[in-house]
Amino acid sequence: MQTKPILIVGSMAFDDLEFPVPVRVADGSTQTAFKDVVGGSATYSALAASAFAPVRIVAVVGADFPEPMLEVLRDRGIDTAGIERTEGLTFRWKGRYHTDLVHRDTLDTQLNVFANFRPRLAAGYGDSPLVLLGNIHPELQLEVLEQTKNPELVVVDTMNFWITGEAKTLAKLLKRTDLLIINDEEARLLSGIHNLARAAKDILSRGPKGLIIKLGEHGSLYFDAEGIFAAPALLLEHVVDPTGAGDSFAGGLLGYLAERGTYDHGDLRRAILRGTAAASFCVEAVGTLGLEALSREQVAQRVERIRHLTYVGEK
Repeated sequence: MQTKPILIVGSMAFDDLEFPVPVRVADGSTQTAFKDVVGGSATYSALAASAFAPVRIVAVVGADFPEPMLEVLRDRGIDTAGIERTEGLTFRWKGRYHTDLVHRDTLDTQLNVFANFRPRLAAGYGDSPLVLLGNIHPELQLEVLEQTKNPELVVVDTMNFWITGEAKTLAKLLKRTDLLIINDEEARLLSGIHNLARAAKDILSRGPKGLIIKLGEHGSLYFDAEGIFAAPALLLEHVVDPTGAGDSFAGGLLGYLAERGTYDHGDLRRAILRGTAAASFCVEAVGTLGLEALSREQVAQRVERIRHLTYVGEK
């Protein structure tokens, strides 16, 4: 079966990052602050997905975005025809991580050209069978769906800001969502229920056929009509930069599903392990460096490590 192409819509950005401990760089020196690190939800998820399947990106960048990074994407087989380059500066986020590398403080956000982003699908993109709608305004996510032609699988990411500020629009989007990916805090906020099992039941009643609740370093939970699946995270000795881990998770997951071509309960379970593995490569380096040469074979090796975390054998 031919691998299906994936449409990914989201942000491409510069990240200015501050870490609590020094990070060793290529020349052997160490530093705690990094400027102009290429990031964004579309960048991370596309790189992870490209280990398995062809990817089409829709995003906007400014005149300052580096052409060599676009070449990196193209070398991975990622179609960049949907990336609009416009006058002005690329979206920029600045953050400082706490010592646990889980919590972080946003120091500055500059939307720049992203403030006027209206996704327009390039020729042929509307036929994409798998669609990943990154964390952007739900109205824009709906606009993307209006430009597609009956996709087989629609995967949606969102955040607290849209859950509280755009509840009605998000409700419309959920009715057209096959798989929603959010974290535990967002699940509780969206449902108004603290217990995650009951929160998931409430969210699924709003439209999504499946729900993944990310638990950060503790793994993830998957809910659908057939039951619940719990996936552990891979315990790593060296975690450097968690930026983009959730997007890498979504990209790896969707890439595997595109390669499989089917999306049942078992497929989603296996896909979650691929997403978990992809995210583990992301966090081992600053920015996208851990993903730029990622192969499906490398992902498969880490999936086996994840499987062994819960394997007890037969008595």
